Amino acid sequence: MLSIEEKKARIEKNGRLEAVPEVPFLIEVGGFHGSFKRFFESDQAEIDWNVEYHKSREGIDDYGMPNIKPNLGIGIIAAAFGCAETPNDEADPWIKPLLKEENLDDVHSLKLPDPATNPVYQRAWKRVEFMQKTSPLPLRVINVPSPLVTASLIWEYTSFIEALMIFPDEVHVLMDKITKATIAYVQEQFRRIDNLHSVSHEMWYVPRAAGVRVSDDTAALLSPNLYREFGVKYNSEISRAFGGIVVHSCGDVQNVVAPMMEIEGLTGLDFTIPQTPNWDVIRDAAAGKTALYLRHYWWDHGGDDAQVDLAAYSEKLVDFFGRKGLFIQTSTPTAEEARNLSTQLHRILSK
Repeated sequence: MLSIEEKKARIEKNGRLEAVPEVPFLIEVGGFHGSFKRFFESDQAEIDWNVEYHKSREGIDDYGMPNIKPNLGIGIIAAAFGCAETPNDEADPWIKPLLKEENLDDVHSLKLPDPATNPVYQRAWKRVEFMQKTSPLPLRVINVPSPLVTASLIWEYTSFIEALMIFPDEVHVLMDKITKATIAYVQEQFRRIDNLHSVSHEMWYVPRAAGVRVSDDTAALLSPNLYREFGVKYNSEISRAFGGIVVHSCGDVQNVVAPMMEIEGLTGLDFTIPQTPNWDVIRDAAAGKTALYLRHYWWDHGGDDAQVDLAAYSEKLVDFFGRKGLFIQTSTPTAEEARNLSTQLHRILSK
């Protein structure tokens, strides 16, 4: 098995589109681990889960490394702006929006949250401090939503999508505030996390040189021109602040992958690939031109009843998109299945 240092070196080279001995791959184990109520409310429960999870991954020969995910949900910036959070047992905390068409003028009175003194952020910094004192494992950054995602939480979702077309001036006011708040929030994390594993809140090691990774799931709903106006513009501002950006989006991204390539300083795209049937548009726009993180967890193929050969599907990805800058992220229900899959993937993904 590769050392952590060699894994990092290969990942960094691959991210720079340099040749590596094999396509880096990551196999996660089990189902979705969200910021469920018991984890959201207990730092100890969250760190205990992380420690046990990485013990379960021992013997899985991939490009993963033990680390801690200080998860507080994708709505953290929206909550810092004043949206109420409701912890639950199904997903990240539900977010109650502040804006809709009927009160859109309220966007002008929204105040930027202070990254040091805002109560939502103070809760996050206490979690970081606790985890750094409790475990020697490095930390990922806490969830970083894109400005579009945060805006779609602050402004009621359906109303927000409509507002992109009928109230663009008010949306730009909101997006500008959120972008400034996002930059300040990430900067504060970099100041407070002493042993940083990754600039992503997901498991891949994404080095500091890549900038920061954001989750941009709202992008999949937009037209190319709407994404240029409301996605490219503000993601580019974040990229300039951190020296690069990796953009993740779930959903069918065929309409936005080309404009995503226009983001200034883009260092990678991260897609849930089974959700986009038109692979040609991704290959034509991005393959070999930026790091391409392609995810296909076992449940992305249809849930518990899915009968998909994960090794064969991974091989299909390499054959279609090429090896240059490609990362493959998958998962299995059990650790034993992951260990077996890692053996197959080494054979398939090595040159």
